[in-house]
Amino acid sequence: MKLIYVIVRNIDSGDVTAELNKHGYYVTKLASTGGFLREGNTTLMIGTDEEKVDEVIDIVKKACGPRKQVISNPVATGEYTSMNVVVNVGGATIFVMDVDRFEKI
Repeated sequence: MKLIYVIVRNIDSGDVTAELNKHGYYVTKLASTGGFLREGNTTLMIGTDEEKVDEVIDIVKKACGPRKQVISNPVATGEYTSMNVVVNVGGATIFVMDVDRFEKI
């Protein structure tokens, strides 16, 4: 048995959770913070058999893969103006851990 932690942007968490549920995976959501753009994150916990870990990771990749986003970045050049910058957003940070014991009560 494996426990998979998936950290995604809040904006992506609904899509990821829906796709995992559609494929029969139960997901526990935890609110978390951090990230490059200082936006909220969601940490998803998924328990599954070892042979299904790659399937879970593939579902996450398809649901919240990296993409480009334009943000306004303030630049100080005499007067304060802003400049649009393209940054990569999305994706996920994934941890896979062994589970010594699992009980559902």
